[in-house]
Amino acid sequence: MRLCYSTWSMQKPSVDEMLANLAEIGFDSVELTVIPGWSLELDTLDRAERKRIRGLLDRYGLALPAIAGHRSLLATDPDEHAENWRRLTGAIDLCVDWAGPSGPPSLDTTVGAHGRQWDECKDLLVERLSKLCDYAAERGVIVGIEPHVNDVLETPERTLELLDLIRHPSLKVTFDISHFNVQGIPIEYSVSLLAPVACFTHIKDESGRVPDFQFLIPGEGEFDYVRYLRAMHRAGWTGDIGVEISLMVQRRPGYDPWAAARQSYAVLSRAFEEAGVPRAK
Repeated sequence: MRLCYSTWSMQKPSVDEMLANLAEIGFDSVELTVIPGWSLELDTLDRAERKRIRGLLDRYGLALPAIAGHRSLLATDPDEHAENWRRLTGAIDLCVDWAGPSGPPSLDTTVGAHGRQWDECKDLLVERLSKLCDYAAERGVIVGIEPHVNDVLETPERTLELLDLIRHPSLKVTFDISHFNVQGIPIEYSVSLLAPVACFTHIKDESGRVPDFQFLIPGEGEFDYVRYLRAMHRAGWTGDIGVEISLMVQRRPGYDPWAAARQSYAVLSRAFEEAGVPRAK
């Protein structure tokens, strides 16, 4: 497994600063976030800049397993959906441009259906996600759909139902276990169901249960990283374990993204050692 850090965790630093610092801290890989509001926003990346960033990844020895390009697949306004679609397909094209020795990164995105019911939006989701996966397949990219608490795709069972409805070779899961932990779903249960269908992962820390819960920086909460890593190892996972700092944390007064990254690395490095799970570049 590789220890990864998601730049979702830091909106303002430049890509040069992010990659240099994350490599110096010791991370093996990085997920780059390309949505509006982040410094590496998709529409700022011309051909020359894409090539330069690919070179930076190589220089710092950082693998790129995923790109975070979150846009809703269920917008009801036609213009909003067209813009979301432009950004999602553009992010897939970016995955191709940033392909490394092992191929292109996956595209991490969410459903974007907070407050809606599964039966209300299931058919539209299947239609649009299937079409997105068709485009991804043409480009040789995997789409990692990410379940979220308080969304229509919030349980392992619902996630597997969606995969079964679509049955597309370019569709997998970005498995963020924190969204199941805060629902009281045991680690081993969610891992057994979703690790086999995952292309990427997120972890953070958390306390409490829905509806009274918080996402936290690793080391601040109650998540058992050793138990999680051992469960993922038993499930045969050999990919990336991606640390992600939630917006809940980023909204804190005085939030320091580099302190969060260093703390996350220290906590996860110890957990890897205690779990006896090997890390690999």
